[in-house]
Amino acid sequence: MKIIKKILLIILVLIVVVAISLFAYIFHLKPKYEGEVQLKNLQKETTVYFDEYGIPHIYADSEKDAMTALGYVHAQERLWQMELLRRIAPGRLSEIFGSVALKNDKFFAGIGIEDASAKAIAKLDKNSPSYQLTMAYLDGINQYLDEGVTPIEFTLVGVKKERFTIKDVYNIFGYMSFSFAMAQKTDPLLTDIKNKYGAEYLKDLGIEGEFNTTQIKSSKENIDGYTVISKSVASLLDKSPIPPFIGSNSWVAGPAKTKSGKVIFANDPHIGFSQPATWYEAHLVTPEHELYGCYLAGTPFPLLAHNRDYAYGLTMFMNDDIDFYQEKNKAGNSNQYQTLKGFASYEIRKKIIKVKDSSDVILKVKSSRHGPVMNDLLERLDKKNPIAMSWTYTREPIQILDVAYGLSHAGNKNDFKEAVKLIAAPGLNVMYGDAKGNVAWWASGKLYKHNEGVNSHLILDGSTGKDDIVEYLDFSKNPSSENPKWGYVYSANNQPEAVDGYLYPGYYLPEDRAKRISELMNAKSDWDKESMSKMINDNTSDVAVDVVKHLIVNIDLSSVSKEEKEAIKVLKSWKGTTNTEDIAPTIYNKWIYLYLKNTFEDEMGEDNFNLFTGISLGKQVIARQIKNENSVWWDNIKTKNVKETRKDIVSKSFNQTIASLQKQLGNTISDWKWGEVHTVEHEHPLGKVAALRGLFNVGPFASPGSNEVINNLFFGYNNEGRYYVKGGPSTRRIIDFSDIENSWSIIPTGQSGNPFSKHYDDQAEMYNAGKFRKMKLNKEEIIKSSTKLVFKPKNYSL
Repeated sequence: MKIIKKILLIILVLIVVVAISLFAYIFHLKPKYEGEVQLKNLQKETTVYFDEYGIPHIYADSEKDAMTALGYVHAQERLWQMELLRRIAPGRLSEIFGSVALKNDKFFAGIGIEDASAKAIAKLDKNSPSYQLTMAYLDGINQYLDEGVTPIEFTLVGVKKERFTIKDVYNIFGYMSFSFAMAQKTDPLLTDIKNKYGAEYLKDLGIEGEFNTTQIKSSKENIDGYTVISKSVASLLDKSPIPPFIGSNSWVAGPAKTKSGKVIFANDPHIGFSQPATWYEAHLVTPEHELYGCYLAGTPFPLLAHNRDYAYGLTMFMNDDIDFYQEKNKAGNSNQYQTLKGFASYEIRKKIIKVKDSSDVILKVKSSRHGPVMNDLLERLDKKNPIAMSWTYTREPIQILDVAYGLSHAGNKNDFKEAVKLIAAPGLNVMYGDAKGNVAWWASGKLYKHNEGVNSHLILDGSTGKDDIVEYLDFSKNPSSENPKWGYVYSANNQPEAVDGYLYPGYYLPEDRAKRISELMNAKSDWDKESMSKMINDNTSDVAVDVVKHLIVNIDLSSVSKEEKEAIKVLKSWKGTTNTEDIAPTIYNKWIYLYLKNTFEDEMGEDNFNLFTGISLGKQVIARQIKNENSVWWDNIKTKNVKETRKDIVSKSFNQTIASLQKQLGNTISDWKWGEVHTVEHEHPLGKVAALRGLFNVGPFASPGSNEVINNLFFGYNNEGRYYVKGGPSTRRIIDFSDIENSWSIIPTGQSGNPFSKHYDDQAEMYNAGKFRKMKLNKEEIIKSSTKLVFKPKNYSL
C-alpha cells in the first residue's frame, strides 16, 4: 500500500512539475507589456503605453527613436507573420514548409518581384528620411530577433532566425501588389471561352464594362488550355499562408453632409481572413510628428492612418495592370521569339529554390520583352505556346517607400496628392479627409492604353506589336474627385466614370455596395459617428431584392409544393438583409448558386465554373443574366435536341434549392437561419493541423453579412450549402474630426499574433457583433488605461 502511495505521490509531483514548467514556458513566451528594455542606437528614453487592447502608444523624443521602438514591439507581436510575408515574393516558403510550398515558390520567384525590389533599392537615396526611418524600424525588429523571445511557430516549424533587410520590406509590398491584381484569374478564362464557343458567349458577361452602371463620380490564334493560368494562380493565392487583398469600401463625408460640420472618414479594406489579422495598429508621438496607423507586418509606414490634421485609407481600384501575351517561338529554336523587328533571344534567369529536407530546385525563367514566360512557372501549361506576363509593378519604377512615407507625413492635401502620384502599381483608390474640411479621392496607378479594338481582357498577340501598349496616361487623366459639390467621396471597387470619354478597363465588382453607399449618403446630410458605424455594418442588398423578383417571375407558381410556396413567401417579404437570424439569404444564396451552376457549368466545366464564380465577372453576372431572356448561356449544350429557356433553368434551380435545403437543414423553414450556414473561422497557417487548431485558430462564429453588402463578409459557393467566410473588412475605421480623440476602430481578432497573449483574440466577438473600440490620442486617458514599457539606450546608467 505504501508503495502505491509513493508511486501516486511521485506521479503527482511529476504532474505538478510538468504543469509548472509548462506554465513557466507559456509565461516566458508572452509579449512584454511592461518593465524596461535596453536598446542599442536609441538616443533617448522612449516610452510605450499598451492600452487595454494592446495598442502601443509610442512617445519618443525623435521619430528615429519612435521607429526603432515600433520595430521592436511590432516584432514581438507579429514576428511569425513578418517571416511568412517576407518569404513569399522571393520564393522561400519551401525552406520552412518543404515541397508542399514548391508550386508557390516557383511562381513567385519567377514573376520578378525580388529582382524589381533590388533595382528599386539600388536607386534609393540613403540620406532620405524615408530610408533612415526604415532602417531604424528594421533595427528594432533585428534587436528583437537577437534578444527577444522566439515565437512558438519558429520552434514548431524549425525556422532559423535571419536579420530583416530593406529588401524584405520591398518584397512584402510586392506580394501585396500582386494579390491586388485580377487579370491573372480572368484573362485566360475569357480567352478559353472565346476560343471554344465564340465571341457571342462573351457578350453576356459584360466584359466591355456595360454592367458597371453605378460609376464613381469624377470631378473630372485558337489554343485551348489557357485556364491553367487562371486556376493555378487562383489556387496559389487561396492557399497562401498570407491571404490576398480582395476589395474594400470607403466614403468620406464633407462638412455639408455631417451634423457637426466636420469631416467624417470611413474605411474598411476587404482582405482574406487569417490569424494573426492583417493590420497592426500603433500610435507614434514625437515633438514634430504624430500618427495613428495600421501597419502591414514588416513595413515601416502605415497604409491606413490618421492624426489630428488628416486621415487616409485605401480601396482597390481594380484597374487592369496585367496583360498576357502569346509569344511565337522561332521554328526549331525555343530560345528565340518573334518580335516586330525580327527574332529576339529570351532573357534567361536562374533561381535556386531551397526545399526543406530535400535537394535544391533550379528554376530557369525565360522572359520576353513583355515579361516572364508563365509556362516555366506553372505546371500543365503547354510549353509549345509561351505566354508572357506584362505587369506594371515590375515594369515601372517602384517608389513605394517614398509613397508610404509621403502619405504618412503630408503637411496638407497637395503634399498628400504628390505622394499619390508616385504609385505605379497596384491600382488603389486613395481616400482622404482633413480637419480643414477637405475630402478627396484619387485613383492611383500608372494607367495606359492599347490600340483601339484591343481587348485587354483576352490574351494578346505578342509577335506583331499591334497589341502592345501605345500610350501611358499622365496622372491628371486618372479618375479623381476633390471637394465635389455633392459633398462626399466614396469607392466600393466599382467602375469610375469616364475621363475624356475613356472608360478605363478593369475587373470592377458589382454595383451592389456602391449603389447602397451612394443611396445612403445621398439620403441625409446629418451624419455623425454613430450613424456611420451603423452604415459600415450595413447588411442590406437592394440588388438582391431585385434579383429575387426576377427569379420568382420565372417559375410556375401553380405547380409548386407547400414548402416551396412558403419559401417564396419568405423571399417576397425579404428586405435584402443578411443578419444571422434571417431565413431568406439561406434560400437566396442556394438558389443563386444552382441557377449559375445550371446556366454556366455545361460550357465551362466544373473547375472553370468554380473559378468563374469567384472572380468579378461571375459576381457581376448574377444581377444581369437573369434579365437576359435571349442569352446563349441558357441552353444546356449537353442535352441533345432540347433548347433550354430561362424559365427552364430558373424553375429547375428553385426545385433543387428547396430539396437540397430540406435535406441539409430539415423541413422546418424557420430553422434555415443564415447564421447556421454562414460562419467564420480565422485560420492560422498551423491551425490546419487538427491538434493545433484549438490553440491557433479563432472561431468559428455564426456570421452576419454576405457577398457584396457593405458588411462584405464574403464566401465561395459550393455544393455543400455552407458558406465559409473567406474574408471581409480587415479593419473598420471611423474618424470623426469633430471628436478626433475618440475615433473608432476594430480588427477581426486581436492586435497580437502571439497565441498566449490576451490580445490574440480579444476583439473577435466585438468585431462579429459590429462593435468598436477607441483609437486613443489623449495622453492622459492613454496612461490611465495602459501598462508601461520603457526603452532605454543601451549602457544607460541605472
